[in-house]
Amino acid sequence: MKRYFLVSVGVISFLLGLIGVMMPILPTTPFLLLAGYCFAHSSSKFNDWLKDTKVYQIYVSDYAETKSIPKNKKWKILVNIYILMSISILLAPFQPVKIMLVVLTIALTVGVLFVIPNREVHLETEEKKTEIH
Repeated sequence: MKRYFLVSVGVISFLLGLIGVMMPILPTTPFLLLAGYCFAHSSSKFNDWLKDTKVYQIYVSDYAETKSIPKNKKWKILVNIYILMSISILLAPFQPVKIMLVVLTIALTVGVLFVIPNREVHLETEEKKTEIH
């Protein structure tokens, strides 16, 4: 019973993470991390499948494997956050929602820059990764 519950929560979390890729209001990475936790504790088949998806590779694999993110990738993440959150703030119909989005943007910036450690990346390693993909 627990296994089915965890698989169900994992699938729902993965789907919410996919929606989050397209909608800046939904956070992609936390949903993918939750899906990974659920699958790791319930089904090796689903866990292996999740780790092979492009969405997992793009959003989670760096952090999941090393608990850090390269500095250049952090800046790319922040640029995406600023672009998408700016659009959301401009389109938000109510002032309290706009304020909440600004606060969320500040919190995300602090989290990315100061909470998540930087990982030093050797140029050779990054070049090999880009050749493979």
